[in-house]
Amino acid sequence: MTPSIDNEESAVVSQETVSSIALSLPGAHQSAHFDVTDFRVNNKIFCTLPKPGVMGMRIDVAEQAALIHQDPATFSAPNNKYGQSGWTFVELATVDPTQLQELITDAWRRLASRKLQAELDEAGS
Repeated sequence: MTPSIDNEESAVVSQETVSSIALSLPGAHQSAHFDVTDFRVNNKIFCTLPKPGVMGMRIDVAEQAALIHQDPATFSAPNNKYGQSGWTFVELATVDPTQLQELITDAWRRLASRKLQAELDEAGS
């Protein structure tokens, strides 16, 4: 079951909170790629912590465009092939904690097996 997040508007999400959310998902584990902390399922990266205060995640390109349009201070895409494929940066100081939890879970779902997704669904998240 995914940890609950305090939804106060003033809440700032920490990297530890990102780690807690990511590692609470079935089959998720922490690793590193080029000295960047990442979180994987089925040995595929679904989110990263590339630098203090920033999280990276791979989401649907249409969702990425909508998020950047809606809140460009919080969401951005790298200007490279990764950004074009849905990798999105999230500013932890300004992201809504509940929205972030949903986005991390969605990024995980893109790569998780049906069995792992069912496990999460059965847990009630």
